[in-house]
Amino acid sequence: MTSRTFTKPAKKLEPDFNNILTVLKREAPSRPTLFEFFMNADLYSELTGRKVVRNSSFTHLQDLVQSYHMTGYDYTTWVGSELKFTLGDDDMGGFHASGGTLINSRADFDAYPWPAPDKCDYSSLEKIKTELPDGMKLIVQGPGGVLENAIMLVGFENLCYMIIDEPDLAKDVFDKIGKVLARHYEIVASFDTVGACISNDDWGFKTQSMLSPDIMKEYVVPLHKKIAETIHATGKPVILHSCGNQIDMYDSIIDEIKYDGKHSYEDIIQPVEEAYEQYGGRIAIMGGMDLDFVCRSTPQEVYDRSKAMLERTADRGGYALGTGNSVPEYVPFENYYAMITAAIEER
Repeated sequence: MTSRTFTKPAKKLEPDFNNILTVLKREAPSRPTLFEFFMNADLYSELTGRKVVRNSSFTHLQDLVQSYHMTGYDYTTWVGSELKFTLGDDDMGGFHASGGTLINSRADFDAYPWPAPDKCDYSSLEKIKTELPDGMKLIVQGPGGVLENAIMLVGFENLCYMIIDEPDLAKDVFDKIGKVLARHYEIVASFDTVGACISNDDWGFKTQSMLSPDIMKEYVVPLHKKIAETIHATGKPVILHSCGNQIDMYDSIIDEIKYDGKHSYEDIIQPVEEAYEQYGGRIAIMGGMDLDFVCRSTPQEVYDRSKAMLERTADRGGYALGTGNSVPEYVPFENYYAMITAAIEER
């Protein structure tokens, strides 16, 4: 049997954000539904026919709207504003084991230029209103998450020592980050153009969470609960994007924080098919086509697995098709198109 050739959609597809809302209610949408955290500048350029550079400009938001519209999504992801935590010269900060030394003491904490959401420009969320296709909404993310930013500001090793040696300082660092992020989401969720939010915070690696579950539940979970409550208070759902092994944290994610959907899956940790069977009745499963699989497989294999996942979930609902993480530059275009074709070929 000859494998198909997969290319970008020939026409723009009509969005309907109600499908995403239905998925997040763990119900079956009116048609197969796509979900992706973000894609990449090369793919955006391919889709728009012009050179696209990823940044926080309004022009880039316009590029994203066009790209997501062309590929069959019911929404466009966006950062909302230029809000960010200043990390210094090394923008990876403490994700190096001993990196991230901006806050090592109470004096450092007091001197750090904490970002102020109320002083940031969120006008793009209103300005884009006239350019969003009918039926499309924005899903807004944060400038990193609670744990990510704590690690990048303090350094992973330094943070571990601080939690033991200076727990009050560690708690203040976490709480300050959480307060900034909660206010960010409170602002963005107030806009009519925003239909949902993504709380993006990588919690772990292949075998376990970055910090022990007990420490996560003491320092991180309460702040995520506040973020989720803030967004839910506006009547809008929120999705957790978190990479790494979450096995010991799912009860907190679902029952305590009350996230509506979970994104980021790897086959080496738990294939999305297994995650759906184990957790799909309690939380919406978003994406999940393992990124390594999408990169290394043939386009036909990507299509076949994507189609099988849609068939598995068609009647039970609570699933949107996409990668396990995102679509970086090294994903072959045809493999990406093979994945989304499984969802949009009959539209």
